[in-house]
Amino acid sequence: MKFRTITLGTLSLCMLASLSAPAVAAPVAVNQDDTAILIGHRGAAGVAPENTLSAVMAGSQSGADFVEIDVQLSRDGVPFIFHDDTPARTTNVEDIFPERANDPITSFSWEELQQLDAGSYFSEAFTGQRIPHFDAVADSLTGNTGVFIEIKSPAKSPGVEKVVADALVQDAEWNALLRGGKIEVLGFDANSNKRFAALAPEVPLQQLTGSVPSAEVLTDYASYADSFGTSYRTLTEEGAERVKAAGLGLGVYTVNSTEAVDVSLELGAERLTGDFPQQINRHLKGQKVFPSNNGVIISNAVNDVPGNDLQPETGEHVILKNTGNRVIDVSGYVLRDAANNVMHIGDGFKLTPGAELRVYSGAGTESAEAFYLGGSVAVLNNGGDSLALWNAEGKLSDTFAN
Repeated sequence: MKFRTITLGTLSLCMLASLSAPAVAAPVAVNQDDTAILIGHRGAAGVAPENTLSAVMAGSQSGADFVEIDVQLSRDGVPFIFHDDTPARTTNVEDIFPERANDPITSFSWEELQQLDAGSYFSEAFTGQRIPHFDAVADSLTGNTGVFIEIKSPAKSPGVEKVVADALVQDAEWNALLRGGKIEVLGFDANSNKRFAALAPEVPLQQLTGSVPSAEVLTDYASYADSFGTSYRTLTEEGAERVKAAGLGLGVYTVNSTEAVDVSLELGAERLTGDFPQQINRHLKGQKVFPSNNGVIISNAVNDVPGNDLQPETGEHVILKNTGNRVIDVSGYVLRDAANNVMHIGDGFKLTPGAELRVYSGAGTESAEAFYLGGSVAVLNNGGDSLALWNAEGKLSDTFAN
């Protein structure tokens, strides 16, 4: 079954049916022009620390139809919002619990989780952001935004499916969203999805995998799920046709460039999940995607260099190009990848019209055309194919994806 209906527009939540009646979800709503729905990945992970309330609010205010979050259970059974299996990448756990940086995030109690800073890893501006309680998400939405709830690593959070299913019925805010067609549950674990479908068959459900499987597997998915989601990088025309033939809606992640948006739509994607929902929304509306762009773009990213990504002079690098008609000083510009690896460009780099600057992770001899970070930054995420460029004033200027 594939859900495609019009949006609810300005329908007030107070006009929804009484909470005392059995929960019956409306279909997941799509844009009024019947294009794919837009989902902010982990809130809006490109512009705020992922899965924090700041990211949820940024995604909700971006023009996206939904924000996507990841839910897990603490050691004492509290549902919280977090993506990774450990706290090392996105919190200050090494400062608070030095010996536990690589412990399972689900091994922490809720009280312990609340001692962690989940925002400063992204930038100082978000210092003090905490790991949110699941219920706090519904309270942080604006307008008519819905939520895609991903059940993350369910084997490490036994019973999480029932916790989510119960919340969607028993919590007033979650139930109102469910009744308004603004909830979809999703996950990579097929057994977990089947458990959730048995608990809450009225809730729209999406099965995720990294690529489109065989028609036989898709038929099995269609027995309990309503839609299917995969990486846009692995989606082909044949794969998209198999998904549609199985009667499933089609979603793609993580779409972080306008080119990726266009390709995904051409293949028939109905759900677009990305880290920069505001920029995708502008593109879909035919507006200028990056109002702060002055002509400098990410023209290419070179990664997976044979031998060593960080080898001197020829290792991994990002290429910036001045497409404008005046000289532009790119000193202080910042490149950030999807894993939050950051490349800060040093002082004194000016690009004439048409000129390029290669920004290397490794070491080398600096020149007007090449800046080297000396191996001080981690290898670019996803083969360097998902990047964002920020100008010296901290404004988003471009995104790039291979």
